[in-house]
Amino acid sequence: MRAEVEVLSPETCPVAEFSERAEGPLTSVSRAGQDGDAITEEFTASGEMGLSDDRLSQLFEYRSASVYRFSHEPLDCVCEFVEESNHPISEIRAQDGSLILSLHLTEIQDLRDLVTDLRERYGSVRIRYLLQVESDEEGSADVVPINRNRLTDRQQEVLETAYRMGYFSYPREANATDVADELGIDSSTFTEHLAAAQSKLMDELVAEL
Repeated sequence: MRAEVEVLSPETCPVAEFSERAEGPLTSVSRAGQDGDAITEEFTASGEMGLSDDRLSQLFEYRSASVYRFSHEPLDCVCEFVEESNHPISEIRAQDGSLILSLHLTEIQDLRDLVTDLRERYGSVRIRYLLQVESDEEGSADVVPINRNRLTDRQQEVLETAYRMGYFSYPREANATDVADELGIDSSTFTEHLAAAQSKLMDELVAEL
């Protein structure tokens, strides 16, 4: 499966920090090398950077995009933590202060464990996109795309809280009132948010049927 995981405002990530002041997303984030204690990274920015930072040097400009390089001391790097957990990252970008990682995993439980570990270490984390391929005994593949960007932030929060509290477990570990209390809303509002979110996700799953 392919997943996009967003770490919201990681305090130790300079690329995420730069993206807060950039006009558009920072893409093609890569580590160019390490010299002693100095780690060098690069990224591509489209449009105006809006940055005046002594740490950045512009390598070159092509049309509306520019490639920047900067160096920093070793820090608690989100990307390094993920890859040390045996999850190679296929793409890194940053936008509006958040770091977005694209990676491939073999089991859904691996994704759950990774998100849990990231939340414990860096705070708020959400899954932006999930593409899961399920194969039958004859080897054919059924591609099931799930784009969580269709959900509002509140709908994502409702789904994540309900899942974490065991609302979808069997037997159910929490009822609607329990989840609503945790969210600070009434039961009817929780039900409305949940129904809207589930409807959007079902649209994704059955659109091609």
